[in-house]
Amino acid sequence: MYAIVEIAGQQFKVVKDQKVFVHRLQTEEGKQVAFDNVLLIGDGDNVTVGAPAIDGAQVGAKVLKHLKGDKVIVFKKKRRKGYRVKNGHRQSLTEIVIESIATSGAKKAAKVEKKAEPKAEAPKKAEAKKAAPKKSAAKADDLKKIEGAGPKAAEALVGAGLDTFAKVAKATPEELSTILSEASSRLSHIVTETWPKQAKLAADGKWDELKELQDKLDGGIEK
Repeated sequence: MYAIVEIAGQQFKVVKDQKVFVHRLQTEEGKQVAFDNVLLIGDGDNVTVGAPAIDGAQVGAKVLKHLKGDKVIVFKKKRRKGYRVKNGHRQSLTEIVIESIATSGAKKAAKVEKKAEPKAEAPKKAEAKKAAPKKSAAKADDLKKIEGAGPKAAEALVGAGLDTFAKVAKATPEELSTILSEASSRLSHIVTETWPKQAKLAADGKWDELKELQDKLDGGIEK
């Protein structure tokens, strides 16, 4: 039996007793962890596909250890400009071992989710309308003003509770990189070295100084 499951923003094909390296999890070493976003389960000729996930299915695992991946060198050069920047990055990883694949509720998944979809749309729209005024009341800062932080990166920071320049300024570049990596593997390459410095200037309202600093940056890296 095998399953395709989403873990920390990545999809893996797993079987029992298989060891897998995933993006860093918050679970402590030696503890059990379960993943319920199971997209597909195969058992011989029987294959069950979720819509998108299989209702009731679950993959159980145990956290073996936390570690860092191999160093990746990012080198940038501009011809005839004398510009050279070399940076290294090591991805934070977690090694887990798959202990079980539970299929309870898999047969009812397709029927239940197809009937529930039209009824579920109405409350979701109502919740979105109710949530709109709360966003304006929260007075969250536009984190996209930080050089190197695009919409997805800003969304990841807000999701982690860093919704203002002041909060970003108090975080370390390593903490910011971890937040981005856990949010999506597509954000793991972003360099956050100058983000706290930029956020501090923005939080203090020093926009002219921030602009001078950003003129010297290239993708969030000082030239």
